[in-house]
Amino acid sequence: MNEKTNVTRTNEGVRPEAALLPPVDVIEDASGITLFADLPGVPKEKLNLQLEAGTLTIDGEVALNAPQEIESSHVEVRLPRYRRVFTLSRELDTEKASAEFRNGVLKLRIPKAEHAQPRKIEIKVI
Repeated sequence: MNEKTNVTRTNEGVRPEAALLPPVDVIEDASGITLFADLPGVPKEKLNLQLEAGTLTIDGEVALNAPQEIESSHVEVRLPRYRRVFTLSRELDTEKASAEFRNGVLKLRIPKAEHAQPRKIEIKVI
């Protein structure tokens, strides 16, 4: 199942609080960047992406549904939230950003703006 994730542009900031940094891979090619973020335990409904003034914010709340009668004897994930903020290049066209979320992995694609795309110049014979 491949779910689309909305990318929100807003002037509101997300309240700062302690959060885990999700591991991220960023791959750049001639036409833009693709970002992969590992967000295990975050359902799509608790994932928020914001693009504002050249900044990308990834914010996700972990939803671990353990039965109430079970008490953990060892807990490694103490913070129930992932948060990561990136400053984006002006060469990127954030209006054309797209995102997919599948099996706890976010895939975000941001193409380069038209003016930043490589182009071939035709040579005329005269």
